[in-house]
Amino acid sequence: MVASPYVIEYSGSFLFPVPPEALWSAIEEMEHFEGWWSWLSDFQLDGPGLQAGSVLRGVVSPPVPYRMTVRVQLDRCEPARRVEATVHGDLEGPARLTLEPTADGTRADVSWRIEMTQRRMRVASLLAGPLLRWGHDRVVEMTVRGFRRQLTR
Repeated sequence: MVASPYVIEYSGSFLFPVPPEALWSAIEEMEHFEGWWSWLSDFQLDGPGLQAGSVLRGVVSPPVPYRMTVRVQLDRCEPARRVEATVHGDLEGPARLTLEPTADGTRADVSWRIEMTQRRMRVASLLAGPLLRWGHDRVVEMTVRGFRRQLTR
């Protein structure tokens, strides 16, 4: 099967120096997300918090010349253990976060398979796919650094 140039599949593991409950508490501080990450704007939470049925909305602006409006439907949430979600908007697809305790804190495993639906992005992916992937990976790195910074405060 040939991979679609419009799809980004990602899987990564990250270590955090706090137990899963402390990392979960940081994730629940959604009112601070825009201040933590320059790539996120117009962030809104529709729902009571980090639980199934809630929807996160925002605009993602990676360090490449495009912006994406996304809506993240939280499908399953197990506090300090797991989030399963479906992304909609300029990106479409499933995403997952799993937290596992380690001797030194928490291992966070993330994965998603998202398809670019915005016409401009689809054209760009054909012409400059590696650049779009680079922008995606920088957003992931900034997100992880932001959480680590908050956890050491």
